[in-house]
Amino acid sequence: MVLARNIFAQFQRRGFASTASTAYKVAVLGAAGGIGQPLSLLLKLNDKITDLALYDLRGAPGVAADVSHVPTHSTVAGYLPDNGGLEKTLTGTDVVVIPAGIPRKPGMTRDDLFNTNASIVRDLAKAVADYSPNAFILIIANPVNSTVPIVAEVFKSKGVYNPKKLFGVTTLDVLRASRFISQVKGTDPTTEAVPVVGGHSGVTIVPLLSQSGHPDITGETRDALVKRIQFGGDEVVKAKDGAGSATLSMAQAAARFTNSLLTSIKGTPVTEPTYVDSPLFKDEGIEFFASKVTLGPSGAEEIHSLGPINEYEEKLVEAAKVDLKKNIAKGIKFVAENP
Repeated sequence: MVLARNIFAQFQRRGFASTASTAYKVAVLGAAGGIGQPLSLLLKLNDKITDLALYDLRGAPGVAADVSHVPTHSTVAGYLPDNGGLEKTLTGTDVVVIPAGIPRKPGMTRDDLFNTNASIVRDLAKAVADYSPNAFILIIANPVNSTVPIVAEVFKSKGVYNPKKLFGVTTLDVLRASRFISQVKGTDPTTEAVPVVGGHSGVTIVPLLSQSGHPDITGETRDALVKRIQFGGDEVVKAKDGAGSATLSMAQAAARFTNSLLTSIKGTPVTEPTYVDSPLFKDEGIEFFASKVTLGPSGAEEIHSLGPINEYEEKLVEAAKVDLKKNIAKGIKFVAENP
């Protein structure tokens, strides 16, 4: 309890340190959901945010009222669809985070979510393009491999697409890799850095263990570790037994990436793996790919190559590309057929 109070006090002190030059408005679309609520709380604790706008079909004003009592500097407002709520949410927004959509249930794949979540993301993307076309957009809504291309296509149709400002949040794969490798090696997970590339579902998730601090992990241990990182979401869905998917850890991952982006906007570059419009495999028809990206004031300022990878990882990347190409095409086709 004492530790918790000390941590909160640190957040609280930093929360009142914001100045006009670092005043950022962040919007969460889908703020009343399983990811949206804890994410809203974590963003309320971020001293870089001075205006937090929360939107959902229902419940957002209640979430806003709740987190507004947390004594940090930012103001909070909650909006519903009526009375121009979405426009109010997005106007003047610097960063838009979209966790909206239905969660996975046991037996469902991320592709099973597509028909419902694709429509939700398309409609929200239209609103973002209309009301905050210059905002940075962070996509959490699954399947990310397809929803990010959906947003890109919507923005292209409205003539406001900036590939440097659109991100699929794959940070949870990075967090899982750090945690799971530390369990294998008995180390501190906060010191473990494991690049994760490719996409954000199943075999498209490619942890580059050879670039971690433990390139010696091989054989069955390596295979089990890679599979756990790739299918960590299934572990949570099964454990929750129909009550939802990875929401708390996803909220933490999204809060981390949002903070990295805000830090970079202020002028301190941060490098994070993220799913972006990428040149790495465009010649193979793969428009989007997750790799290390250096963030800066303009967004994705440098998209890094994969670097040296071993034969095992080369095979993982090849398998990832097969699925990614299909996932991306599915998102593009959806917008073409359902503008």
